[in-house]
Amino acid sequence: MSATQPPRDLSPESSPAVLDRLLAEVAALPHMPGVYRWFDAQDALLYVGKARDLKKRVSSYLQKDHGGTRIGHMVSKIARLETTVVRSEAEALLLENNLIKTLSPKFNILFRDDKSYPYLKITGVKTGSAGAAADGAGALSAPKYPRMAYFRGAIDRKHRYFGPYPNAWAVKQTIQLMQKVFRLRTCEDTVFNHRSRPCLLYQIQRCSGPCVGLVSAEDYGRDVRDAERFLLGEPQEVISDLQAQMMVHAEALEFERAAALRDRIGSLAKVLHQQSVEASSLSAMEKDVDILAVKVAGGRACVNLAMVRGSRHLGDRAYFPTHVDDGAALSEQEAEDRFEEDLAGPESSYSPEQAVLEAFIAQHYIGQSIPPQLVTSHVVDLNLLDALSEAAGVKVRAQHQPREQRRIWLEMAAKGAELSLARLLAEEGSAQQRTRSLVEALDLDCADPAQLRIECFDISHTAGEATQASCVVYEGHAMQSGQYRRFNIDGITGGDDYAAMRQVLTRRYAKLAEAIAAGKADEGEPAPVADPDAEEAAAVAPAAVPAAKARRGLARLPDLVLVDGGRGQVSMARGVFEELGLDLGLIVGVEKGEGRKVGLEELVFADGRDKVYLGHDSAALMLVAQIRDEAHRFAITGMRAKRASVRTGGSKLEDIAGVGPRKRARLLQRFGGLRGVASAGVEDLATVEGISKDLAEEIYRALH
Repeated sequence: MSATQPPRDLSPESSPAVLDRLLAEVAALPHMPGVYRWFDAQDALLYVGKARDLKKRVSSYLQKDHGGTRIGHMVSKIARLETTVVRSEAEALLLENNLIKTLSPKFNILFRDDKSYPYLKITGVKTGSAGAAADGAGALSAPKYPRMAYFRGAIDRKHRYFGPYPNAWAVKQTIQLMQKVFRLRTCEDTVFNHRSRPCLLYQIQRCSGPCVGLVSAEDYGRDVRDAERFLLGEPQEVISDLQAQMMVHAEALEFERAAALRDRIGSLAKVLHQQSVEASSLSAMEKDVDILAVKVAGGRACVNLAMVRGSRHLGDRAYFPTHVDDGAALSEQEAEDRFEEDLAGPESSYSPEQAVLEAFIAQHYIGQSIPPQLVTSHVVDLNLLDALSEAAGVKVRAQHQPREQRRIWLEMAAKGAELSLARLLAEEGSAQQRTRSLVEALDLDCADPAQLRIECFDISHTAGEATQASCVVYEGHAMQSGQYRRFNIDGITGGDDYAAMRQVLTRRYAKLAEAIAAGKADEGEPAPVADPDAEEAAAVAPAAVPAAKARRGLARLPDLVLVDGGRGQVSMARGVFEELGLDLGLIVGVEKGEGRKVGLEELVFADGRDKVYLGHDSAALMLVAQIRDEAHRFAITGMRAKRASVRTGGSKLEDIAGVGPRKRARLLQRFGGLRGVASAGVEDLATVEGISKDLAEEIYRALH
């Protein structure tokens, strides 16, 4: 390594000491599996990668001339290296993708870490013991009659789970199917235990009425077992058993029970007919399959995941990664190095689609359940599958170019990926056009419309009660919900929207204005001071923050500040910005048009410019209306929640240790509100699910 020439594509700003240090660190690396991380001069993470041989892989970045490629662009920013040695490629895969999910490097292909998948849960039933909870006789009790439920979260061994499903709709559709065919209950145990007559679901033949003893525990247990077998992909066996039971009842002249079984068989046969595959034609491995199709176009990518569980196609879900171009280029370089190490495989066959697909498989299935069979639109590296198999404890196989039914599934998934990506590109194109139109219409100083940041404020209350202000953010051609903020407005006369707007703008921008002023003073520029009080505040301000840094992330001053209101609100905002020493040209009010009709809004400026009417069909006005409406929605929902908390006294329950949102909701629902909870005795409180005797006593003491 000492003879290696310094890489020509490292940044010319990098000092020789930095280059020498990097070369020395690479020379000391072992020939072992591991994970490496590149950082820039600001200590921001650039890229996370894994390697079978750390020394060979990392040195390839510094030994090759990458020119003006995307890899070269990343290498030019490298200032620091971190590595972690592991025992195997499987451990490297786990660590790499955990770091990618946690740290979101700039040059890795990133998939959003979505919510956990939903499941269908049958309570009180463990694997292989479908009828155990329903066996026995005696008084009615919920545990003897398992119920179906929608579930999302960490699974346990107390219940039986089926899935995962691609979305909540698929779970709810399956529950409806189970209600129609097997008539299993879905009510909560607290409802079940207090029923004196059957509910509406029994009347419409969606439940067998176990709550009032209209079905025996033995028969209900048989229904549970049949439902489980259906969900596990054994519908033909279920139909055969039902036919045998029907014949037994018919021979015993129990024609009503035989007719009920006949109707159930007909419903089940209809469901099977609606499926695109005959379940009996599938092997055990094919009953649980994930189909993955990827499409790359226009600098964006879509991975469409379709799920087959128990031989039933449950639906699909589209995923859209970021950093596609940069991540694909770096993944291709890693693949080339891997091919050179293996001395096998076509050197130029690695495509962006493969890079996206492998990134999705690695990030998605780490820590998630994985079926034994994957059907993919592109070839997947065998090393990746081996690492996944080792991590999951299940042998995972991937099939490319499948036949028969799996080919149909893959074609469906590929078409879904194509349509989803086309829709995304169309939506992004429309959003980009709206942003550009607004920049041009208002002549904003913004070289890159993607960097345009807009913050919009709205005030909401009910006759002065529960006043709240909202702040929503538009940036990168999209609403950034993670940066939304709500402000509780206090110390004003109820219903005074002007005072509320003054308070929220002051709270939002006062510290930012101080940071920008301190940054300018630190850079040798005169800090704008509106009055002696502001000058004193600047003198005692904390350590100076550079203005450039203050304009990044949540601390960034927006390019446009929208207020929902006309001249009055704009005048109030103008006064706040004058006091803070901020640019008045940032403030724009959205004034209702004639008759308060949508599409006739006018824009009012705080810096003295004339009002502007953009036209009802203007793309710029559409964007302004979208942002204004989102601010209004966010303010309304916050105000209603605050008002409900004040009126019901829900905050009293919130103050009780051990009473979280779910328990609080159960209490309020069971007793009809806080007054009902307060009038309930300890014994009554303890009958609510999740409320122990000790917690019931604590609740009783807190409310009395």
